[in-house]
Amino acid sequence: MLLPTIGRVDRSGKSHRVLGERIEFCGFLFVQSSSQDALRSCRTHHYCANSDSPLSLSTVLKRRRTNILGNPLKTFNELDLIEPLQRALSEENYDTPTAIQAQTIPAALQGFDILGCAQTGTGKTAAFALPILDELGRNNPRAIPNQPFVLVLAPTRELAIQIGASFETYGQNLKLRKALVFGGVNQHSQVKSLNRGAHILVATPGRLLDLMNQGHIDLQRLETFVLDEADRMLDMGFLPDLKRIIRCLPDDRQSLFFSATLPQKIVQLSESLLVDPVSVNVTPKSKSVDKISQQVLLVGRGQKQSLLQEILGGDDVQRVIVFTRTKRTANILEKKLKQSGANVAAIHGNKSQHARTRVLDAFRRDRVQVLVATDVAARGIDVDGITHVINFDLPTDPESYIHRIGRTGRAGADGIAITFCTSDQRNELRAIERLIGIKLPIANDQKEPQAMERRRPPTKSRRQPTVTSNRAGSSGEAPGRKRKSRQQQRNRRKPAVAR
Repeated sequence: MLLPTIGRVDRSGKSHRVLGERIEFCGFLFVQSSSQDALRSCRTHHYCANSDSPLSLSTVLKRRRTNILGNPLKTFNELDLIEPLQRALSEENYDTPTAIQAQTIPAALQGFDILGCAQTGTGKTAAFALPILDELGRNNPRAIPNQPFVLVLAPTRELAIQIGASFETYGQNLKLRKALVFGGVNQHSQVKSLNRGAHILVATPGRLLDLMNQGHIDLQRLETFVLDEADRMLDMGFLPDLKRIIRCLPDDRQSLFFSATLPQKIVQLSESLLVDPVSVNVTPKSKSVDKISQQVLLVGRGQKQSLLQEILGGDDVQRVIVFTRTKRTANILEKKLKQSGANVAAIHGNKSQHARTRVLDAFRRDRVQVLVATDVAARGIDVDGITHVINFDLPTDPESYIHRIGRTGRAGADGIAITFCTSDQRNELRAIERLIGIKLPIANDQKEPQAMERRRPPTKSRRQPTVTSNRAGSSGEAPGRKRKSRQQQRNRRKPAVAR
């Protein structure tokens, strides 16, 4: 009878970093141990065999995976987290995990790669932050200058700041260093924090590559890589940057991949990044917006401004986000709403990082009631108590609709989403309805969009001459009769010249 054995196989199929005596068994290297801590120390794939008959690695992994997924987590107390993490969760009144947390955290603690799909506002950040902090807290490694152990990639500055704040909250009782790296600000303070040494690095792709090229970041000691909001990364054109970053990652790592949607390009990227991942999908498209009351208002382009002001004057309107398609429209809307007396501020890609942070902080503290934003900022806005989301412009991408309205109805709360639709946007509206699997209700018994035919503006054409009917009463000119040219008419008006 073999003692409980643990081991680990990396992407090349070789076993390494094992504790204790190495044993050749069934074509794999194992180590004899009954220590649970030793089992937890394995980072990528680990397995436990207590059978006197040979078991293949795939069989052992399948059994372990079934055990993890077959026993969903009900409370955070069921997790064998270190005491400082348990204390932080208790202080934040975290008791029951969300669906993505319940299915992801146990598998991540066991060292599996993760492919997680869930809508925004479901707690994905805690799903990867807690396993990372637990691992670092147990091992307590010394921070090494410019060589982080954990890299978390986010598409926007706002989301990177939000993730960094979550790590601060959950890890408040741990002596771990964190660094934030993103564009739009001077890199001096970021380089300084990297030189001091950081266990966890949260970054956006562009600034990360800049600092890597300058020699300020070395990823060879990386143990865990997290890609958050992967679909948004691709929407923003970061795929080439992502591929360059992934090529610099060590093979010996754990990868956690999260996305709100899973289009084909995302699936292909995950296949190149993950090895035998545990897949968790808690986002059926038809159920993703059930807690949000949605309606469509059919309006003309000139009616949007007055209709928006009427909605904002409602008694039930407390905290609102208004989404526009362009930065120019956001600026114009902010100016006009201020003129009407609304407490409003705008946020978009042209704003400096300091200005964006200041606006979001004011929005969280109720100093600003209405936030006008573009899609670039949609997923970086994590503010509780948003009662209304108004789509002043329909998004160009149907999936952006889900991310927009996901700013309300967060953490199980109810929310209201109102969408303005002009007569030339019915195709975009239909695309959104196909994506979410429901037909959006038209407010106030308005006509269906297909009945609102787009009217073509009158074309400027040369004015046709008035046609007089002939004696027979037929319309049109008389046969054989031609209109005289302008030159002939001018010649006719000239006086006759005496010879």
